[in-house]
Order: sequence, then C-alpha cells, then structure tokens
Amino acid sequence: MVLPLVLLVVAACAVLAGWALVFVVRDRAVILRQLWGAAVIEALVLVQAVVLGVLGATGTAPSDPVLLWGYLVTTLVILPVAALWAFAERSRWSSVVLVVAALTVAFLEVRMWQIWNA
Repeated sequence: MVLPLVLLVVAACAVLAGWALVFVVRDRAVILRQLWGAAVIEALVLVQAVVLGVLGATGTAPSDPVLLWGYLVTTLVILPVAALWAFAERSRWSSVVLVVAALTVAFLEVRMWQIWNA
C-alpha cells in the first residue's frame, strides 16, 4: 500500500466527519456539498483499489489478502450506502450517519495499512 494515499483518505475522512459533526451539533441535515466530499473520498478509495490490484499482480502481496480485500470491498460500500441513507433521511440523523460512515472508512483504512504491513 502507498502510505501517502492512505493518509490522504484518512485525512479526507476526518475532514468530512468533522464537517458533518458541525451539522449534527447545529441540528441540520446533510447538504449536497458533503455528499460530493464523500464522492471524492470514494474516488480515492477506488484509486487505492487499483493500486492494490497492481501491487498484488506484480508480486507484492499482504500477509492476509482475503482479509485485506474484504476490508477494501467494505470500504467501497460504506460511503455510497451512507450517502443514499443521508439523501433519504432529511434530518439531523443524516449528518450522524455521515459522521459514522466517514469515521468507519478512516478506521478501515488504518486497519488495511496494518494488514498490509503485518
């Protein structure tokens, strides 16, 4: 895995979670710009998936590839599901869902880094 890409995804998730947390405190629903932020993070995770695929194909493999790819697929699913939920639920809880999703993606990124370097 490429550490700068992992750090970029984690930092973007932290920013999105903080931004959504401000909306939770203010009792506001998610706005479209926050969903665009989630889409940017999703694009970064897709780039990471391609990088992991290339690294795996060239012989650099993690200690547990099944677990790593399971985490990666889960990471790819979380933000789109949270965005759909936030779009459907037009209340404060949409912001809560986005906070939890962004923090979960950040945690999974750190966990994938640990699996890769084990």
